[in-house]
Amino acid sequence: MVIAGDDKDIKKPRTVLEVIIDKGRVVVEGVNIITKHTKPSARNTKGGIVKKEAPIHISNIMLWDAKAGGPAKIKRTREEGKLVRISKKSGEVIK
Repeated sequence: MVIAGDDKDIKKPRTVLEVIIDKGRVVVEGVNIITKHTKPSARNTKGGIVKKEAPIHISNIMLWDAKAGGPAKIKRTREEGKLVRISKKSGEVIK
């Protein structure tokens, strides 16, 4: 769920398409749409204007908790020697 920026929508969960770990950014479906002007080439003989998603910073998104039906903060605890993520709203383990 996007919590900041022009595409902020608290009620609508979205799908993460790509995570860029080095830069701390994510590409989210339908968010931060840019228009890219492309020249005709061997691959794309027409060229023209292409709309695509651009990455946003990872701090501007929040995990969606399906059980609670809304966004949820995450806490990390140790269970059986392993770190697991747990939703603060519902208490469910996130895989």
